[in-house]
Amino acid sequence: MVSTARSPVIPAKMQAWVLGNPGALELIEKPVPHPGAAEVLVRVDAIAVCATDLEVIYHGPPALIHGGEPFNKNFTPGHEYMGTVARLGAGVDEFEVGERVAVEVHAGCGRCERCREGMYTACLNYGMNYGDRDKGHRANGFTTDGGFAEYAINHVNTLVRVPGGMSDEEATLIVTAGTAMYGLDVMGGLIAGQALVVTGPGPIGLMGVAVAKALGAQPVILTGTRADQRRLELGRKLGADHVVNVHAEEATAAVRRITEGRGCHYVLECSGAPNAVNEAARMLNRGGRICLAAFPREPALIDVAYLVSNNIYLFGIRGEGRSATRRAAALMQQKRFDASLIHTHTFPLDEVPTAIRYARERVDDAIKVVVKLRH
Repeated sequence: MVSTARSPVIPAKMQAWVLGNPGALELIEKPVPHPGAAEVLVRVDAIAVCATDLEVIYHGPPALIHGGEPFNKNFTPGHEYMGTVARLGAGVDEFEVGERVAVEVHAGCGRCERCREGMYTACLNYGMNYGDRDKGHRANGFTTDGGFAEYAINHVNTLVRVPGGMSDEEATLIVTAGTAMYGLDVMGGLIAGQALVVTGPGPIGLMGVAVAKALGAQPVILTGTRADQRRLELGRKLGADHVVNVHAEEATAAVRRITEGRGCHYVLECSGAPNAVNEAARMLNRGGRICLAAFPREPALIDVAYLVSNNIYLFGIRGEGRSATRRAAALMQQKRFDASLIHTHTFPLDEVPTAIRYARERVDDAIKVVVKLRH
C-alpha cells in the first residue's frame, strides 16, 4: 500500500478487466497507474456500458492501441465512467482529492491543428500515445486504458464535477448527454423554436431528445420501431412532443404531417440504419441540417444529388467535444430532464461480462446498463 500527504491510502494493485481475443474479457490484477503532469488518478465508482464499448470489445475499431487493434494487449476498455479524485499529478490545482467527477473520453494532444481549433475529439494524433510516438493524445477506453477497473488516469481537461445530490448511476450519463449536446452544437445549436427529429431511441437518441427540449426545440419528434415501444415512451417522458413508430407510419410522412408539410430544421441521426441519411434528408426543409451520431455497420448509399439540390448540410461527430459535457451536466443539475430514466440495470465489477451481455442483447429490455463498484 502507498500513501502521500495529499492522497488517501491507495493500493499498489487493482482489479481490472482486460481484452484478449475478440469478445474475451478477463478480470486480472494490474498496477494502479500514477498520474503525470496535468493528470489525476480517478477511483472509478460507476461506469455505464456504451454501444461503442461493444464495438471495441467484439470488433476492435474505433480503438487503436500501439498503432493497431486492441486485442491481447493488456488493454482495459470502457469510457462512460465517473468516480472520485484519488491523487493529483504534478501541477494540478483545478481539482481536489475527494471531489466527485464525471469524465469525457478525449484529451487531445493540444498541439495539432484540430486541437488548437478546439476539435480535440478529431485530434490528428489519435492513437499516437506510446513510446517514441507519444504526442499526448488520450482517448480513455479507445487508445488508453479505460474505466472497467478500480482506478483510471484522466487529464484535467476531461473532468467535469458531479453536481451535489446526483447519484453515481446518473453521473455516468453526463457524457452521453454531452454527446447529444455536441451534436446540436455542430449543427448550429440555435434550436429554440425550431423543429428537430431524433431517429433512433437508444441512449444518445433519448438524451438528444432531452437536451434539445431543454434548449427549446419545438416540436421534438422521436422515431423508432415497434421493438422500441418502451424507449419511445421514455422519449415522451424526456420531452418528445411526438413519437413515431415507423412500423405504423412511414417516418418522413409522419414528420411532414406533424410539421404541416414544412419539414424540420434538424435531424439528429442515432439509428445507424442503412438508409438513415436519405430518410433524414427527406424529413428536412431546404437548408436543413443532419448530424450523424451512430456508427453504421456497412457503407451506405447516399443520394448526394438530393442533398446538394436542397442545400442540406451533413455533419459527423465523434464523442462529446467542445466541453459539451459541462453544459450537459449543468442542465442535469438544473433538473431540466431526468437522465436516470434510461438507467435500467446495475451490476458489480466482477459481473462485467453479464452487464455487457445485457446491453448487447437488450436482455430484459435493457437500455443503459451500469457497473457499480463497491470500494
